[in-house]
Amino acid sequence: MHHTSLIATIVAGLGLAFVFGAIANRLKLPVLVGYLLAGVVVGPFTPGYVADQELAPQLAEIGVILLMFGVGLHFSLKDLMAVRKIAIPGAVVQITAATVMGLGLALAMGWGVGAGIVFGLALSVASTVVLLRALQERRLIETGRGKIAVGWLIVEDLAMVLALVLLPALSGVLGGEAPASTAAGGGVLGAFALTIGKVVAFVAFMLIVGRRVIPWILHRIVHTGSRELFRLAVLAIALGVAFGSATLFGVSFALGAFFAGMIMAESELSQQAANDTLPLRDAFAVLFFVSIGMLFDPSVLLREPLAVLATLLIIVVGKSIAALIIVRAFKRPMSTALTISASLAQIGEFSFILAGLGVSLKLLPDDGRDLVLAGAILSILVNPLLFAILDRILPKMIAKEAKARGEPPPVSAAAQPHAVLVGYGRVGKVVAEGLKGRTPLVVIEDDVERAEDLRRAGFETVGGNAVKPEVLLEAGLDKATHLFVAVPNPFEAARIIEQARAANPKALIVARAYTDADVALLKQMGASHALIGEDEIARGMLSRAPRKLAPATAGGH
Repeated sequence: MHHTSLIATIVAGLGLAFVFGAIANRLKLPVLVGYLLAGVVVGPFTPGYVADQELAPQLAEIGVILLMFGVGLHFSLKDLMAVRKIAIPGAVVQITAATVMGLGLALAMGWGVGAGIVFGLALSVASTVVLLRALQERRLIETGRGKIAVGWLIVEDLAMVLALVLLPALSGVLGGEAPASTAAGGGVLGAFALTIGKVVAFVAFMLIVGRRVIPWILHRIVHTGSRELFRLAVLAIALGVAFGSATLFGVSFALGAFFAGMIMAESELSQQAANDTLPLRDAFAVLFFVSIGMLFDPSVLLREPLAVLATLLIIVVGKSIAALIIVRAFKRPMSTALTISASLAQIGEFSFILAGLGVSLKLLPDDGRDLVLAGAILSILVNPLLFAILDRILPKMIAKEAKARGEPPPVSAAAQPHAVLVGYGRVGKVVAEGLKGRTPLVVIEDDVERAEDLRRAGFETVGGNAVKPEVLLEAGLDKATHLFVAVPNPFEAARIIEQARAANPKALIVARAYTDADVALLKQMGASHALIGEDEIARGMLSRAPRKLAPATAGGH
């Protein structure tokens, strides 16, 4: 009999995540709820099958690596430096505020100062996966608000790396057990200097060596003409740099992967690299949420209900208010402040690592770890609801902010025959510019900043997700002659087309596709035409080819 723990863990995790995720989606709940519930089901605190408790977090870590690598591909060093003035002080002040609140709760429960500091630090750092997923779903990664949130997250990760190194050195002072290796290694100052030195060395290595080697490798692989080798090279770089940075420099996997992606972003091949890592990133991100659910002991909700509630309030309310005050202090709009606050109103992977280290050093009681896990589960469940509320109030808030700046108010949707465009990304932007002046046009865009930019450019714009029938109705789809669906996700596009066809059976619907299977799906849902980029490029090339080649001339004279 083969040892199948790894296979069983992947099958159980992905299989149950699919089942419970589908149920959650059917009940109009966030799919994350289903993923977390799947983890609880295969965890050690519920009857039945128990997945491998060591393998699951490692599989989840791969998801974090690939996710941060993907973010790095869309986040240049210039972007990081552009937000440093708000991200660095903002993250530091917010970590301090959350730690103080956690310390206060710990002292109220009769714990020591050391336990309170570890507990507060665990509540202060947001989950990489949750934050990035929320931003990506709303296409905010490349916006100003998204860049601030990601920069803030990177600073938090650096602070937690420092905390993980310093805690063993400080453990004896804080009332815990100090490892013998720490005592012999120079104490707190030695550990601090070593950590800073390693981080600086890592950044310098990536900027000096990585910036030359990574693009060079990719270009050499591209010249082989093998797409398979290119995919393999991208994955090898992402995982290799993440593992090497943790092994050699002591920084987190996530930070190493982020820098690898950021260096690769300087290559013109970065978009292809992002597309090739997308399927694996999504699959392993699901395993991350399953692994969180596995750690959760539901009985803590009955044993310590008030402590759980207080922990959740610190994470969701306390941290959010602190972040909002900080962002507003930097004179940023309220819409930006609310987005940052909602993004940070949860905790995740670093929180588990800190809590585990605190327990091993006899600093944090087991109840403290249970409260951190409960706070993580509940805050991850609450976070999508916060964003749902935010999605409702932000468009009006941004419109008011624009009016206060003396900009014209948004124009209502067209009440005459017109075209509707869904999505203002790279493809949608070209379509919008091409239609401008040719026909009345209404653009549907769920990114509030892009929607604001569209209004400034003179386009009639409806903010929201076109999957919702009320958004299509607001765009006047019932009077539209054409609908252009430019969103890149074929499943989202299919749902939009299905809703649109039911609202307007006569409209000509043109959609964007990637494969022949996408074309079949979109036409099945009601698309009049589904266009594949490669096909259109080929037609463009042929349109520029000579009509008829001249016959070859015999002889050489």
